[in-house]
Amino acid sequence: MPRRKGAPEVNAGSMADIAFLLLIFFLVTTTIETDAGLDRMLPPIDPPEDVEVVIKQKNIFTVNINKNGQLLVEDNLMQLRDLRKAAVAFLENNGDGSCNYCKGRKDATSSDNPEKAIISLKNDRETKYATYITVQNELVGAYNELRNREAQRLYGRDFTEMEAEYLNPETPSNVRDDLKDKVKRVQDMFPQKLSEAETTSN
Repeated sequence: MPRRKGAPEVNAGSMADIAFLLLIFFLVTTTIETDAGLDRMLPPIDPPEDVEVVIKQKNIFTVNINKNGQLLVEDNLMQLRDLRKAAVAFLENNGDGSCNYCKGRKDATSSDNPEKAIISLKNDRETKYATYITVQNELVGAYNELRNREAQRLYGRDFTEMEAEYLNPETPSNVRDDLKDKVKRVQDMFPQKLSEAETTSN
């Protein structure tokens, strides 16, 4: 009687090699998107000992958010809808008259010029995240409003549109090179100095 043949065996010796090659393939070809994050200026842990930095109180626009979502702007209660307008007025106040493109009131008790103007944002630990982000958007919107105005005057288009095109990796290099100086010029006219103070737990 002939011997029955067993089930054919599958040679799995090269499966590990194939899996390894597939892993390498996906690692090499996959692109990982990175978040840009929030562009904010945090207070230093310790002030430098050898450098004495003097910032006049009138050049700081203080915005406090309490745990109930209420805004205390320059020690006065303010509605969210009025925040952007107040920030714009502060940024382009031009108290020392050195800014020739500013249209502010030149109030001697407010900021000297856009270069020295700082917006300080402080929130309570129990502040809702949505409120915090909404306030940040209004403050950034104040900078963008002024930058858009100057970009329209100088280049006939909004700054936000120019910046988005400049930061887009798909934009041709010759276009990006042309936009680089324009974007930087407008940014320097109204530098974004938005400082986030340490949170409190009142």
